[in-house]
Amino acid sequence: MQEKPPSPMVLRYFLILFLASIFLVGWMFWPFLSILILSYLLTSVFLPTYKLLNRKLPDYLASFLTCVLVMLLVFIPLVFLATSLGQEVQHLYEWGRGSGVNLALKLRAFQESPLFVQLLETIADLGFPLDAEDISRAFTELARVTGVFLYNQASGWAANIMLFFFSFLMMLLIIFYLLIEHDRLLTYIFRLSPLPEDQGRRLFAKFDEITDAVLISNGICSLFQGVLGGIIFAVFSLGPPVLWGLIMAVLAFLPIVGIGLVLVPSALFLGLKGDVAGAVILMVLYAVITVFIEYFLKAKMVGDRVRMHILLAFLGVIGGLSAFGLLGIIYGPLIIAAFQTLAEIYLGSYERHVKNLNLD
Repeated sequence: MQEKPPSPMVLRYFLILFLASIFLVGWMFWPFLSILILSYLLTSVFLPTYKLLNRKLPDYLASFLTCVLVMLLVFIPLVFLATSLGQEVQHLYEWGRGSGVNLALKLRAFQESPLFVQLLETIADLGFPLDAEDISRAFTELARVTGVFLYNQASGWAANIMLFFFSFLMMLLIIFYLLIEHDRLLTYIFRLSPLPEDQGRRLFAKFDEITDAVLISNGICSLFQGVLGGIIFAVFSLGPPVLWGLIMAVLAFLPIVGIGLVLVPSALFLGLKGDVAGAVILMVLYAVITVFIEYFLKAKMVGDRVRMHILLAFLGVIGGLSAFGLLGIIYGPLIIAAFQTLAEIYLGSYERHVKNLNLD
C-alpha cells in the first residue's frame, strides 16, 4: 500500500519545526564551533592512521591509540612552545620595562654607523629632521609597549590555562567518537542534505584536500621555516629566537611574502648597524629558504591536489586572519575552497536551470 503524501500544511509545519530545531542546536553549539571544526579537521588528518589500526584492533582501541598519537604530536609540542614563549615574553617585558639606558647603549653603535648618519642627513634634506636620541627614545618606548602587551597576553593565557586544558580534552573526546562514526556521520549528513550525494561527497573531499594541504603540507613547511628563522635570530643575536620563530612560522602561511616580512627588515637593520656582511648572509639565507621550501618542498608536498590560484590563497589567509584571528589561517582557505567547489557545481549542474528560471 502506497504511503499517502503529507498535506502542504503538515509539510510546512514540520519544516518550520525542523528549521527551528536546527537553529537551536546551532545556537547551543556556537560557543564550541572552533573546537568542533578543529576536531573534524584533525579527524580527517588522522583518519588513515585509525583505519590502519582498525584492521587488527577493535574500533574503540584503535580510536584511543589514535587519540594518544594526536596528543603526542599536537598537545605536547604546544605545551613546550607555550612554556618557551612565556619565558621569552617575560624577558622581553623585563627588558622593555627598564629606563632605556641599556637599550640606548646597545643602539649607540647603530646610531654612529656611517650608513645611519647618511640616512639621517638624507631625511633632513627632505625636510624631516630627526635626532638620534629621539630615535632611541622611540625604540625604547616601542620595546616597552610591545613587552607590556605581550606580557599581558601571556598573563591572559596563563589565567585561561584550565580552559585550554578543558578545550583540548573536549577536542580529544570529539575526535575519539568522530574516528569511529566518521563514515556513518557523513552518510547521515548526505541523506539530510537536499544536494545529490555525489555533490556532497565532492564538497567534503575538497575540504579534506585543503585540510591536508594547510595542516600537513603548509603546516610542516611553516614550522620548518619558523625553526630556521629562530635559529637565524639566535645566531645573529637579533632578538628572542622562540618569539620571532613563532611569528615567522605564522607568517610562512602567507604566500608571496611569508617570512620576508621579518627577515628583510632584519637584514636592513644589520646593514644600517654596519654589519654589511651579516646583512648579505641573511638575505642569501632568506633566498635559499624561500626557494627551497616555497618552490620545491611545498610544491612537492601539495602538488596538484589543491588547484587554488596563489592570489586567492593569499587573500584567503589574509581575510581569514582578519575575520577569525589565528585560526583564519585554516578557515580562510577552507571558505575559498568551498566557494570554488560550489561554483564549479553550479556551473556544471545548475547554471542552465537558473537561467531558464529567470527567463520564465
